[in-house]
Amino acid sequence: MKAGSLKQYLFVMNELVGREVKRKYVRSYLGVLWSVLNPLLSMVVMTLIFSTIFKRSMENYPVYYLTGSILWGMFTGATNSAMTALVDNKTLMTRTKLPRQIFPLSRILTSLVNFGYSLAAYILIVAFFGIMPTEHLLAFPLIVLLLLMFSTGIGYMLAIAYSLMPDVKYLYSILLQLWMYLSALFYPVDQLSPQMQSVVRMNPVYTCIAAARNCVLYHQWPLREEWIRMAWWGIGMLVLGNLVFSINKDKILVQNI
Repeated sequence: MKAGSLKQYLFVMNELVGREVKRKYVRSYLGVLWSVLNPLLSMVVMTLIFSTIFKRSMENYPVYYLTGSILWGMFTGATNSAMTALVDNKTLMTRTKLPRQIFPLSRILTSLVNFGYSLAAYILIVAFFGIMPTEHLLAFPLIVLLLLMFSTGIGYMLAIAYSLMPDVKYLYSILLQLWMYLSALFYPVDQLSPQMQSVVRMNPVYTCIAAARNCVLYHQWPLREEWIRMAWWGIGMLVLGNLVFSINKDKILVQNI
C-alpha cells in the first residue's frame, strides 16, 4: 500500500469515526456526558439489586460489576454497529474505491472511543473505593486490545451475514442475551456449579473480564492460561473474520447492496 493511499484511508477512517460519535450524541442534551453517567447509573441499580434481592455482600461489588459492564459494552457496541456498517454506507461504497473493511472497522473504533468515555466513570469509581493502582494495571490495555480484536473478527462476519440476511440482527440480539448471562457481569462465578463454571470459563468475553478484574481488584497478573485463551480467541477470530469478509465482500456488494 502506498503512503498516499494509507494517509487517505486514515483520513477517511477518522472522518467516519467522528461522524459516528457525533451521530450518537446529536439528539442528547447530555452528549458525551451520558457515556460517563450511563455506566454509573447501571452500577448503582445493579448494586441495589444485588444487595437487596440476593442478600449477599461482595467486597467492592460496584467495581466488580463495572469492570465487566464496560468491557461488555465495548464488545456489544462494536459488534452490533459493525453488523450494519455495509448496508448503512452502501451509497458511499458505490461512489468510492475504499477498502470495504474500513466501514465496519470505523464502527468498531467508534465503540473504542465510547469505551474511553466510560473509562472516565470507571476511574472515578475505582478511586472512590480506594483501590490503589499497581503495576498490574499495565495488563489492562492489552486485555482491551485482545477483546477489540475478537470483536473485530465477529463484526466482520456479522457485516457479511447481515448483508445476506437482515434477520441476523434479531438472532444476534437473542444470542447476546444468553452471552451476557454467561459472561458473569453481576454474579460471582464461584457460586455456580462446577459444570456451569466450566461453561462460563469457556466464554472468551468472560476470560477478558476475569483478567481485567484480576488486574484492577485483586492486583494480580492474568494467569498464563488466560493470556493464551485471550490471544487465541483475539488473533484467531480477527484472522477468521477478515478471511470471511475478504472472500465475500464483492459478492455481497454486487448481489445485495
